[in-house]
Amino acid sequence: MDSIRQNKVNSLLQEELAAVFQTEGRRLLPGSLITVSAVRVSPDLGVAKAYLSLFPVKDKQAALDRIRDDAHHLRGLLGRRIGRQMRVVPELLFYVDDSLDRAEEIDKLLKK
Repeated sequence: MDSIRQNKVNSLLQEELAAVFQTEGRRLLPGSLITVSAVRVSPDLGVAKAYLSLFPVKDKQAALDRIRDDAHHLRGLLGRRIGRQMRVVPELLFYVDDSLDRAEEIDKLLKK
């Protein structure tokens, strides 16, 4: 169970990462929309797992690899935004959030 501090940091990171992807998303994945659906930070606040929803992207793994390759730059941009609120900017790990795809599959199966 997350502590109150972790929940606050999760919300802050989700909001600020969304703002970073709003500006950098055009450079990383032109013609695509990157949404930060959730962020989970470790208890020591050193690692943050960011779950991304990518739309419309055919090869999500290739898109995720491109984002992971640019993680250092994204962490720097995030640090400039949250530098006054956090002492250490957490290491960013990115994952694809496929919950919408699963929900769509379940919906299709139920309609049959």
